[in-house]
Amino acid sequence: MNDGTITLPWLVIRQDDNGNRYRVGRYATRAEAQKIADSLDARGHKQLYWVERIGPNGASSAD
Repeated sequence: MNDGTITLPWLVIRQDDNGNRYRVGRYATRAEAQKIADSLDARGHKQLYWVERIGPNGASSAD
Protein backbone atom coordinates (compact mmCIF):
# COMPACT_ATOMS: atom_id res chain seq x y z
CA MET A 1 0.00 0.00 0.00
CA ASN A 2 2.95 2.30 -0.49
CA ASP A 3 1.46 3.83 -3.62
CA GLY A 4 -1.63 5.15 -1.78
CA THR A 5 -4.05 2.55 -3.14
CA ILE A 6 -6.44 0.57 -0.99
CA THR A 7 -5.99 -3.20 -1.03
CA LEU A 8 -9.18 -5.29 -1.03
CA PRO A 9 -7.87 -8.86 -1.07
CA TRP A 10 -11.01 -10.65 0.15
CA LEU A 11 -13.74 -11.68 -2.29
CA VAL A 12 -17.29 -12.91 -1.73
CA ILE A 13 -18.22 -15.39 -4.47
CA ARG A 14 -21.72 -16.63 -5.33
CA GLN A 15 -22.47 -19.83 -7.19
CA ASP A 16 -25.94 -20.25 -8.69
CA ASP A 17 -27.96 -23.40 -9.35
CA ASN A 18 -26.28 -23.88 -12.74
CA GLY A 19 -22.74 -23.74 -11.35
CA ASN A 20 -22.05 -20.21 -12.61
CA ARG A 21 -19.80 -18.20 -10.29
CA TYR A 22 -19.95 -14.45 -9.75
CA ARG A 23 -17.90 -12.02 -7.69
CA VAL A 24 -20.27 -10.26 -5.29
CA GLY A 25 -17.75 -7.84 -3.81
CA ARG A 26 -14.22 -7.14 -2.59
CA TYR A 27 -13.39 -6.36 1.03
CA ALA A 28 -10.41 -5.28 3.13
CA THR A 29 -10.75 -7.96 5.82
CA ARG A 30 -11.81 -11.57 5.95
CA ALA A 31 -14.25 -10.76 8.77
CA GLU A 32 -15.98 -8.12 6.66
CA ALA A 33 -16.25 -10.46 3.67
CA GLN A 34 -17.53 -13.32 5.85
CA LYS A 35 -20.18 -11.05 7.40
CA ILE A 36 -21.50 -10.20 3.92
CA ALA A 37 -21.41 -13.85 2.79
CA ASP A 38 -23.26 -14.94 5.93
CA SER A 39 -25.93 -12.26 5.52
CA LEU A 40 -26.50 -13.23 1.89
CA ASP A 41 -26.59 -16.93 2.76
CA ALA A 42 -29.18 -16.28 5.49
CA ARG A 43 -31.67 -15.04 2.91
CA GLY A 44 -32.54 -18.64 2.12
CA HIS A 45 -31.82 -18.64 -1.61
CA LYS A 46 -30.37 -21.71 -3.27
CA GLN A 47 -27.12 -19.94 -4.15
CA LEU A 48 -23.90 -20.80 -2.36
CA TYR A 49 -21.69 -17.99 -1.00
CA TRP A 50 -18.08 -18.22 0.15
CA VAL A 51 -14.98 -16.12 0.81
CA GLU A 52 -11.73 -16.26 -1.16
CA ARG A 53 -8.49 -14.32 -0.82
CA ILE A 54 -6.72 -12.77 -3.80
CA GLY A 55 -3.03 -13.62 -3.67
CA PRO A 56 -0.15 -11.29 -4.52
CA ASN A 57 -0.17 -12.48 -8.14
CA GLY A 58 -3.90 -11.76 -8.54
CA ALA A 59 -5.01 -15.39 -8.28
CA SER A 60 -7.79 -16.24 -5.85
CA SER A 61 -7.81 -19.18 -3.49
CA ALA A 62 -10.72 -20.66 -1.56
CA ASP A 63 -10.45 -19.94 2.13
